[in-house]
Amino acid sequence: MVFSTPIFVLLFLPLVLLFYYFRPLRMGNAVLIVFSLLFYAWGEPVAILVMLASIAANWLFGMLCVRKGVRKSGRGWLALSVVFNLGLLVGYKYTGFIVENLNALLGGAVIPVPSVVMPIGISFFTFQAMSYVIDVYRKVTPVNRSILDVALYISFFPQLIAGPIVRYHDINQQIQSRTHTPEKFTSGVLIFIMGMAKKALIANAMAKLCDRVYALPGGELSTALAWAGALAYMLQIYFDFSGYSDMAIGLGKMFGFEFKENFLYPYAESSMQDFWRR
Repeated sequence: MVFSTPIFVLLFLPLVLLFYYFRPLRMGNAVLIVFSLLFYAWGEPVAILVMLASIAANWLFGMLCVRKGVRKSGRGWLALSVVFNLGLLVGYKYTGFIVENLNALLGGAVIPVPSVVMPIGISFFTFQAMSYVIDVYRKVTPVNRSILDVALYISFFPQLIAGPIVRYHDINQQIQSRTHTPEKFTSGVLIFIMGMAKKALIANAMAKLCDRVYALPGGELSTALAWAGALAYMLQIYFDFSGYSDMAIGLGKMFGFEFKENFLYPYAESSMQDFWRR
């Protein structure tokens, strides 16, 4: 996980905080956009073009959805934005899968299977971009005429790679104006540390146990070991995502943002609906 690597904790994060808190007035969002794009380019330099295209297209779709207040026309632009975003997602994630299945249906390797390098975090920033256009169309929030604000919403590095997915209407006002206090910053640091501990100390340990169990030949896998592997995997998944969400929430607080709680004891729920909601 990027957030738990030494280079992020010891170099990138201190630099962002330094530039952010000693910036010229009203340049806070610009600083966060620049560092968010650098953060993304750090993992996948070429894919930054995909993100920039997504930002520009969805900002434009948002503007077109409310153009002259024509509801019917807005519905068409909304549909086009969904097609664009899902097409981007399917194109990068499932092109190889689709071609392989077509070849199987055609009885042989007829179509060359393309080698597609999938941009990191494309699922998360694509669904966030869709959230912006949908919120604008539904009039849940007003259209943002500043492409820089939309860029910050889509590219903000704390939740860029693995979420949590943040709805635009939840942080629209915070993009425009947010408060910074020593108490909020301290709280953010503590939440970030707690999330990193979940990931590094618990999730990683459970992953090693799980890998060892599932690496055993079938004849050596007893009922007790199978249950141990299943429980280890369950804990690995929970603390991995919960830890990442905590780190994202903590980082957000350091920059004045309040993200909603994620992974709020989902395993304690009694219904599938509440499980997914949490």
